[in-house]
Amino acid sequence: MTEATRRQSRPPRHADARDDVLPAPLVWTFDGPFELCLADIEDTLRRAIVMVGGVSRVALLIDLSLPALKRRVDAGEALQPAWGQFLERMARYGLPALPRVRHLPGTGPLATLVIAYRH
Repeated sequence: MTEATRRQSRPPRHADARDDVLPAPLVWTFDGPFELCLADIEDTLRRAIVMVGGVSRVALLIDLSLPALKRRVDAGEALQPAWGQFLERMARYGLPALPRVRHLPGTGPLATLVIAYRH
């Protein structure tokens, strides 16, 4: 019996949780003062954790628009200590990893939060 025949003759295995199709990522955008956007991101994350039932299978991405961020800095907004405090608060949620932050060169909302699921 060849390997291909053996594979074909095996009984089908039952699907487990890892075989399930993951839901589409959840995406929110935030615009406005930097500190307010961070507070809104944190509030949205808390609500999403309740909605998905925990943080163990959650991966976070925050896209920051560099042109939007520059406009806020030019207007006199400070990025620190708000950003550092935000990251400290994120660490308290028990996430498998801190959010990945991507700096985008294009215009758009100041921040985009993407919550994805992983196996």
